[in-house]
Amino acid sequence: MGNRLRQRSVLPGFGLSMGYTLLYLSFIVLIPLSLLFIKSASLSWSAFWQTVTDARVLASYQLTFTASITAASVNAVFGLLVAWVLVRYDFPGKRVVDGLVDLPFALPTAVAGIALTAVYAPNGWIGQYLEPLGIKVAFTPLGIMIALTFIGLPFVVRTIQPVLQDLDKQYEEAAATLGASRWQTFVRVILPPIVPAMFTGFALAFARALGEYGSVVFIAGNMPMKTEITPLLIITKLEQYDYAGATAIAAVVLVASFFMLLVINLLQYKTSRRHMPG
Repeated sequence: MGNRLRQRSVLPGFGLSMGYTLLYLSFIVLIPLSLLFIKSASLSWSAFWQTVTDARVLASYQLTFTASITAASVNAVFGLLVAWVLVRYDFPGKRVVDGLVDLPFALPTAVAGIALTAVYAPNGWIGQYLEPLGIKVAFTPLGIMIALTFIGLPFVVRTIQPVLQDLDKQYEEAAATLGASRWQTFVRVILPPIVPAMFTGFALAFARALGEYGSVVFIAGNMPMKTEITPLLIITKLEQYDYAGATAIAAVVLVASFFMLLVINLLQYKTSRRHMPG
């Protein structure tokens, strides 16, 4: 009788759910990624090494990873500021600003790239004022970083925002009552609970920036050894029907990004455990 009255789950049981999950992940993620390495393995070791260590390819690695990390770091700081303003303050047009944060999600990346190029070109709305100061944005690594910052901002804001909403203001009031300054309250009371969320937002923004193509290819200028990103090299090799070379470069980027994301997740895990109660 007890078994008959046992509450039934709305979703299927663990076995069926796990089966569908593994099947779905296999078709969407595991099989395509495995084929990436299988295709790369068609190259001999010397050919593979020559492809992935070519001077032009190494320059693109350096530019892509440096710009991605820099853009994600900028978003981690200013994304926190944007999330703080949206959560803690009421002002006219707040809903409009909150909606604008998601604009990079909805805007086609190619449109974003064209718009950023038009704005930051030497004769653009902003670029015309930066040019006399000797600051060049379009067709430089700085322009690439701005484009990557643009497309990565929503990941940080939307990750931190719910955590800030759940923070109890009573802890801040208690800290102020005990004589803590605003900076001490922020560092010791507010920051620790949101650091794991900042790591998560950083990782998501970094991962998105690493593979970004559409919003970067226009503003970069695509000059070899200077402003040529790795995704563009992969596309170039595909257009040349060099599928093995394209997958070899993609495999190196995939392994490097996976390693960096693993390190970020470990830091996030250690930080969250450090601030767990008890």
